[in-house]
Amino acid sequence: MDDKPQELPLRNFPSAQEEAEQAPPSRYAGPESAYRLAFTDNDFLLREELRPVRMQLELLKPELVQREHGIDSTIVIFGSARILPPAVAAARLADAEASGDVGAKKRAAMQVAMSHHYEQAQRFAHMVTTASKRLPQPIAVVTGGGPGIMEAGNRGAFEAGGPSIGLNIALPHEQQPNDYITPELCFQFHYFAMRKMHFLMRAVALACFPGGFGTLDELFEALTLMQTGKIRLRVVLLFGRDFWTRLIDFELLVGTGMISPEDVKLFHFVESAEEAWGVIERHYGLDAPDTQTGAFAEDM
Repeated sequence: MDDKPQELPLRNFPSAQEEAEQAPPSRYAGPESAYRLAFTDNDFLLREELRPVRMQLELLKPELVQREHGIDSTIVIFGSARILPPAVAAARLADAEASGDVGAKKRAAMQVAMSHHYEQAQRFAHMVTTASKRLPQPIAVVTGGGPGIMEAGNRGAFEAGGPSIGLNIALPHEQQPNDYITPELCFQFHYFAMRKMHFLMRAVALACFPGGFGTLDELFEALTLMQTGKIRLRVVLLFGRDFWTRLIDFELLVGTGMISPEDVKLFHFVESAEEAWGVIERHYGLDAPDTQTGAFAEDM
């Protein structure tokens, strides 16, 4: 034995990484062999029967990484991947007008009209990130990590000099992460269910901009969980009353007894980043003197 004094906290067993790196060459190291360590064997990990293990990994990896980076509270920004930045939308309209294609011009004009939501999402994320720097419990912006409204959210946080999270999803058309996510907080998911769970695990508020099936799926899952008491109440902001009331007839749902009149109080319509942040400030007492503010307490 080495006569030098030993440190008390040394590991008693080698780490998994050390075991994997020190595995000696073997006649059984070929692709047809079952000799590889199970956790280094991709063929084994990707078997159909290992789905529960893969789901557990998708739950654990973002959880552990966010915990290591001190991410405890988040504001989630949902919305369409198809909403363009105003400058890009304006350029497409100019191209459409030059082409003389009436249909293309109409579609491009709608993209310009919708692009103000990109601007508001970017501004809202900037406000959240800026305000977070003075809060005793910081708030990080979270998006789905893709283009459109998601990009606007990560971009606003980036421009405010703060971190933001991207929960990207592997799709057949290869949705790539946008360029504004904090690299160490950019995750890729295979399972939509695990991704949606992570959206809600740390969320103190949800900001929902106009979107399609994916946005509606995320919104209604959150509302259903709150309605049924499966998760605690949190602020839900619907940007653009005209869009949401034309898309969803909430009065019909109440009038036919499909939802309770109280259920429409689960969300707030807002039109601007300033209005949205004001709702959050009042709900959590963030606009009160420091002696009255708690860690996003529900009983303010």
